[in-house]
This record gives sequence, structure tokens and C-alpha cells, in this order.
Amino acid sequence: MTDQREPWAERTVEMPPEGDNPFRRGRAQVGPGPKNQPHIPTGTGWPGDNTGAIPRPVFSEEIRLFRRGAGLSLIGALFAFVCWGLWAISDGGNLGTPVALFVLTGLVALGLYALARVVGRVILEKQLGRVRRSARGAHLVMAVFLAGVGFAYLRSIDWVVDAWTWVAGLF
Repeated sequence: MTDQREPWAERTVEMPPEGDNPFRRGRAQVGPGPKNQPHIPTGTGWPGDNTGAIPRPVFSEEIRLFRRGAGLSLIGALFAFVCWGLWAISDGGNLGTPVALFVLTGLVALGLYALARVVGRVILEKQLGRVRRSARGAHLVMAVFLAGVGFAYLRSIDWVVDAWTWVAGLF
């Protein structure tokens, strides 16, 4: 037996004799698994499995995200509407064709907005794994498109082109 004066030789745990020991050597018994219980997803998946999707926010959160940056679209739409109005009034005649053209322009702008949102989702969320916190990029794309449409309407008005040429001639 070892010398009890050495600190490493002290017993730290007093174990009961072998017959009274509740612990036994051998394999642990595994009980039967849960039966007929639904799977509860934890969201972690298997290691290396990158197929898990980013959790989508609730509908009210989605609406709030869509509103961020809507001012850009509103300014672009207002500019396009004013320029369209000037073009439609200066052209004279029936307003049926200009109204249909403006509605078509609005539908194209909405389609461009939807395309920008889809591209943002595919690139930012799926490929880069980032969470989008607003729709500012899609609103900016739509506003730039509508501003370009507005300038195209202005270039179709003779008196605006004449005024621009006169101002440019001053410098």
C-alpha cells in the first residue's frame, strides 16, 4: 500500500463495496425510441448540409420591409407622372393612348421591382446567406427606371427641348 502522507495517494471518493454499488460495468441499456411522435425540426440539420433555408419573417414584418425605401419609388413615380402629364397635355388630342402607355409603364416598373426583389433574394439570401433588412435596392432600381421614363417623356416635348437648348446655349 502507498504511503498516506503523499497527497496523490489520498482517496477522493469512498466507494461502497462491490455488492452495494448501483453502478455496473458493461453496456448502457438504450430504451426504445419515441413511437408515433412528430418530428420537431430544430433548424440545425446535419453538419455540412447547407440546404436549410433562412427563416422567413412573418407577414407584418414583410410589409414593414417592403415599406423601407418606398419613398424612392414614390419620388420616381411622381416624377414620371408629372413628365407624362406634361407630355400628354402638350401632345393634345385623345388621352386614351397616353393613359394606356402610362399604365403599361407602371406595370413594367412593377415587374422590374419584382425582378430586383427575386435577384436580391437569390444572391443575398441564398448564395451569400445574408438577411435582407429592407427593399431599398429594389425601390432604387424602380426609381431609376421611372426617372429615365420621365426624362424620355420630357425629350418628346418640343418646348422643353427648345428651352433646354436655349439654356445650354447660354453657357
